[in-house]
Amino acid sequence: MDKGFIYFMLLFSVVAFSQNQEGNEVSNSEIQKKATVDLYKIITLDKDTTYVDTTLTIQREYKFNYLRKDTFGLLQFLNEGQTYNTLDFGLTAFNPYPEFGFSAKHFNYLEVRDINYYNVPTPYSDLYFKSVMEQGQNLDAFATVNTSKNLNFAAGYKGLRSLGKYQNQLSSTGNFRFITSYNTTDKRYMLKAHITAQDILNHENGGIKTISQFEDGDNIFAERPRMNVYFLDAKSLLKGNRYFVDHSFRLSKLNPNSLVVNHQFNFENKFFEFSMTSDARFGDSYASTINNKTRYNRMYNKLGVAYSSEKLGDFQFFVDDFKYNYFYYRSVTLQGGSLVPNKNNDRINTWGAQYNYQKANWKGSLMFSNSLTKQSLASLEANLRYTLDEKNSFTLKYQNMNKLPNLNYVLYQSDYKEYNWYNSFKNEKISNVEVEAKTQWANLSFQYTVLNDHLFFANTDAALNAEGLATKLLVKPFQYDKTINYLSVKGSKEFKFWKLALDNTVLFQQVQQADAVLNVPKLTTRNSLYFTDYYFKKALFLQTGVTLNYFTKYKANDYNPLLGEFYIQNQKEIGDFPMLDFFINAKIRTFRVFLKAEHFNSSFTGYNYYTAPNYPYRDFMVRFGVIWDFFS
Repeated sequence: MDKGFIYFMLLFSVVAFSQNQEGNEVSNSEIQKKATVDLYKIITLDKDTTYVDTTLTIQREYKFNYLRKDTFGLLQFLNEGQTYNTLDFGLTAFNPYPEFGFSAKHFNYLEVRDINYYNVPTPYSDLYFKSVMEQGQNLDAFATVNTSKNLNFAAGYKGLRSLGKYQNQLSSTGNFRFITSYNTTDKRYMLKAHITAQDILNHENGGIKTISQFEDGDNIFAERPRMNVYFLDAKSLLKGNRYFVDHSFRLSKLNPNSLVVNHQFNFENKFFEFSMTSDARFGDSYASTINNKTRYNRMYNKLGVAYSSEKLGDFQFFVDDFKYNYFYYRSVTLQGGSLVPNKNNDRINTWGAQYNYQKANWKGSLMFSNSLTKQSLASLEANLRYTLDEKNSFTLKYQNMNKLPNLNYVLYQSDYKEYNWYNSFKNEKISNVEVEAKTQWANLSFQYTVLNDHLFFANTDAALNAEGLATKLLVKPFQYDKTINYLSVKGSKEFKFWKLALDNTVLFQQVQQADAVLNVPKLTTRNSLYFTDYYFKKALFLQTGVTLNYFTKYKANDYNPLLGEFYIQNQKEIGDFPMLDFFINAKIRTFRVFLKAEHFNSSFTGYNYYTAPNYPYRDFMVRFGVIWDFFS
């Protein structure tokens, strides 16, 4: 991350220089007076456009966190920078291509879809700070500038260090991104590109070893470092770099409806490493010091030809090439004589067509792709949105996918004997329907998903300790040969009276399956009662209130740090505990300060709060932070 930080500081120098240039016909201060917030545009890869938001609303309060997005449906582990347990299965994103895996380590890993592009009339920067649990801080600094009307540069770096409250729980992460976008004045050529460099390091203690030390509430263990944990020197590291380009060229200079050639390039390399002193909890090992390292790289190219018509919409035909290499530096021969190879690589070619339509209040797309090579890979996606007015819109989504297994399900090697496998799994079959209505009265969404040949991890060791938890973690991948039906209904509504407001979000989930493979809580809620008002001749805007988060009991997935994955368990239920946060937030112009007493009810509602069967949720703590936007 040192190089990324240097690049970031160099960009800030460029921004500062651009702010002080002399000899312009119109000075930056004059431009600033004319520029309104809606001119600071944020553009997604799919060309959806929003603008910089400097307001202080309850939604901004929900997004003031490590991920900087609304985390309803995610349950964060105790220390900042650790993983999240997923309460809402509807948050799962599906991709037909085989992915790297180690999914529990990717919540803070910026994917292509997480990178936005910018167009700003003057340099814009965003500074984020938030205190952490112990000895550290979370900082996120971002700056963007248009050197001309058509060319934009942006860069950001998010860094975190937090020691945590328990033994061996340090988090240290860094996310660097450099972004650029360009288009000719006549929009004949358009370019979006970015580079990311990311590392996510966690010390992994495996959770608390003696549950009674936590649940009995003994004062001696109120100092959390005194609690016994499983591992004192284990750590995991996910590191990756990506180079991405998406650009298009219209063949005709004069006809805006002529053919357009599109090209997308994505090269990424990653590795996941886990190290520790050998411990019997993961079974027998080949060595006294464990050092597992899985390497991966991929190169993706997509070439398409599109035709645009004002009446009929946009038509595109494309072919793509996906090449990956997932590998180790050795092969392993198992006790029975079977061989675990050192690599799994392949090349996948597909063809497809996409149709986009946008006219008046309607916007829709239809995309189909199928493999040209031997792999059975197919995907059909359809989206339709109708916008009645600014307050009312309706969306329908459909997805049908034949997905290749993630690579760590197929091949994995470890210094632990039980963690070596080479499998031949069927493709996962996924059908998904979503309906969403955003109205002036309430927001409602419905999702129905059918899963066949679903892949999951599970513990193969049935032995339990005196507290009813697994003695050993001998986790392996499995494929479920029956159908899973998942249904969710989500609603949100805010009630306002005078200067008070009550914001409510409720999620109901139901799963129909022959065996307990997909486990989710039936009910998840978030309710915020808060007060807002202006002070000092409206120079200060104040927001204060209480937020309740709650989910019903269920047999939550447990976390395996060796694999960087969650696995199903059917021994212990968690949930049915309230999480109350008290907050005071204030805004002065573009400066916002946030102060929160998190889980302030922890000491008087019982020590039964967990994020996974032996990973406690966080105790009461007070944290603060700021967001400061600069337009100059």
